[in-house]
Amino acid sequence: MGSRMAANLAGGGFSLTVWNRTAAQAAAFADEHPNVTAADTPAAAAAGADVVFTMIVDGDSVRDVLLGEQGAADGAAPGTLFVDCTTIGIAAARAIAAGLTGRGFRFLDAPVTGSAPRAEDGTLTFMVGGDQADMEAVAPVLKAMGTTLVYAGDSGQGQAVKVINNAVAAVNATTVADALVLAGRLGADVDALSAVLHNGSGGSAMADLKIPLMRRHDFAPQFKLDHMLKDIRLCLDAAESVDAEFPFAQVAEQIFAAESALGRGAEDFAAIIEQSEARKGARA
Repeated sequence: MGSRMAANLAGGGFSLTVWNRTAAQAAAFADEHPNVTAADTPAAAAAGADVVFTMIVDGDSVRDVLLGEQGAADGAAPGTLFVDCTTIGIAAARAIAAGLTGRGFRFLDAPVTGSAPRAEDGTLTFMVGGDQADMEAVAPVLKAMGTTLVYAGDSGQGQAVKVINNAVAAVNATTVADALVLAGRLGADVDALSAVLHNGSGGSAMADLKIPLMRRHDFAPQFKLDHMLKDIRLCLDAAESVDAEFPFAQVAEQIFAAESALGRGAEDFAAIIEQSEARKGARA
């Protein structure tokens, strides 16, 4: 996701300094794109930057890259705007915001939705938490990577919207998987069901994106199963923190966790079709 987003920034004429935990990847990216240089540390990448973007894996990684030894905060100038696009949950976003603002920086949590295809074609949706004026200031940069910017509220609320959205998507994906397998068991025309789900009242982004992959058992990662499992759990943690329930997300968590335990975590989460097949003794 991060490399695709950075490619759109470079293609939009922005000058970038990039860093990756695998130095060879950053160097290769810099060689392949105009206006891009690679840095040896996050601090070096942030030196002289107007905006510092992070797109990593989880809250601990973001905290380390921004606030750890030789982290980006060590190299950034006072007042620099940090924008984290990782899905890290509400608590982690607010803790990182406090750490950065306490050192004189600004921070937006701005997770995205759209998976790899939309990251590549620059049509992501950003859900932004923090100071609305900061979002408006960075909007021209965000629009090089996405088509929709949604202001969600104060710090952490971008994360709140994102994890709820992903939990809903996960629930939807498990339902789509069950529907495909059930159609097969009934002897129904799965092509007909797919056409109706694409165009009818049961349609959804998950139906559009995952039905072809599920039917082909093509699990090349567009959004890794373990990443979605992390997001479901972040949503459930948030729900628990306010004494709310999300029972369908709990079921989805169990299904995703079972497939992850089979070693599918690095594959696309379309792989959950295998859980439906195992439960129903049939292949989609």
